[in-house]
Amino acid sequence: MASGPVNDTDVLIVGSGNAGLVAALAAHEESAKVAIIERAPVERRGGNSGFSGGIFRFAFRNFDAIRPLLAESPTLPFTKVEVEPYPADSFHNDLIRVTEGLADPTLTKLLVEESLPTISWMASRGLVWELHLTHASKRGETFVWRSGTVPVMARGGGRGLVDMLFDIVDQTGVPIYYGVRAVGLLADSGGAVYGVLAQTPEGTKEFRAKATILACGGFEANPEMRARYLGPGWDLVKVRGTRYNTGDGLRMALEKGAAPFGHWSGCHASVIDAEAADVEAESTDTTRYSYPFSVMVNREGERFVDEGEDFQVYTYAKIGRKILEQPACIAYQIFDQKTLPLLRSPYMNSRPLLGQSVEELAEELGMDSERLRLNIEGFNQAAQEGEFDPSGRDGKRTRGITPVKSNWALPLDSPPFYAYAVTCGITFTYGGVRVDPQCRVVSEDDRPIPGLWAIGEMVGGFFYHNYPSGSGLTRGSITGRKAGISAARYVKGR
Repeated sequence: MASGPVNDTDVLIVGSGNAGLVAALAAHEESAKVAIIERAPVERRGGNSGFSGGIFRFAFRNFDAIRPLLAESPTLPFTKVEVEPYPADSFHNDLIRVTEGLADPTLTKLLVEESLPTISWMASRGLVWELHLTHASKRGETFVWRSGTVPVMARGGGRGLVDMLFDIVDQTGVPIYYGVRAVGLLADSGGAVYGVLAQTPEGTKEFRAKATILACGGFEANPEMRARYLGPGWDLVKVRGTRYNTGDGLRMALEKGAAPFGHWSGCHASVIDAEAADVEAESTDTTRYSYPFSVMVNREGERFVDEGEDFQVYTYAKIGRKILEQPACIAYQIFDQKTLPLLRSPYMNSRPLLGQSVEELAEELGMDSERLRLNIEGFNQAAQEGEFDPSGRDGKRTRGITPVKSNWALPLDSPPFYAYAVTCGITFTYGGVRVDPQCRVVSEDDRPIPGLWAIGEMVGGFFYHNYPSGSGLTRGSITGRKAGISAARYVKGR
């Protein structure tokens, strides 16, 4: 662990999540002298990345294109693996579709085209990747990943990802200063940034550098900023990730004239256990992502969302907002004996409420039993005939009720019935600053601010309203690598 202020380094990186650590590696490879400052203590390092599932979305032609990234498991030989292609145009179309056509074209192109090269580069530097079994379905003895369901994750998930990155960075000798909170950017009379002013255990100090990369996340852990930008009620939601992403980097950049960009009133808001901790809610343990196979109701026993709109990987980041709009920010996912076997493993971490009839379940939930019974009966009658296929968009839908259920609409008619209480959990915010293709921060007069880069969550324009699962970490790695190389070369050319 490094100590003392940095007085003269080439590249200073503010934040040590996935994006910041990748930036450090990339800058170091360009022969730059690099240092990292991290607001969190060493035991809480890793940012939001450590709370993630560690999955990365990227485009690939076929399984042969990603096979070299993976270590074959003795319990899952590649002969029992089938991965459908996810070509670049599918990734591009998914980004445009889920962001309602608002994603920035230049950033979208960057994300798609640099996805596999960046993943491969990380593998060549020592990152270990493995198949993500949660997103697979089974056909006999074969595990099948449908196109777009994200087959690859860092070994050990999000915590494994950052632990591996820290090990690799440590081997380079790049110093990391923990418990150091950047509070302002240092800039000369011409506006060029030359480091940060930071609060340290020894007091306020300057950390000077020829190039500064901001990698300190969004404002998801700041209740005041959530209420200001996201709207009423957002100050009350649970925070799935780190407590240290409070918008410091965004504030500092905006104070120096950075152009705000992207969906500042939008965020990644998913479905989590209603009993999860208020902050750092151990994201992967508290997820409740089997809702496509449920009937989801609010406290009044009313459905309020299309549970089966699409695969969970395309809807989970926006469902939380719908739950926030419900009374007490609570909903219940109801399953029966037919759908209970489809629940993901995190459900085993909590105990559901149980009813031998819908009326009995309603009493357990403290809601009007007649209303819930009528709503479930209406749903069952609206469910159309057809083959139920949890591995694909089966088109088994409802008709004549609102909201519709577009896929996986099985009648809820096989007691006992199980209800899991869920709420909204915020993961990261979508608004950020504008950057150019090298991740240099752009000012409001559309010029790069000399000496300043932003990466990861701090970059606006990638996501609006929603995002495809796994693309956040990919964005962080791509922008981190781009900025690290660009900042190091900027220093060389001074």
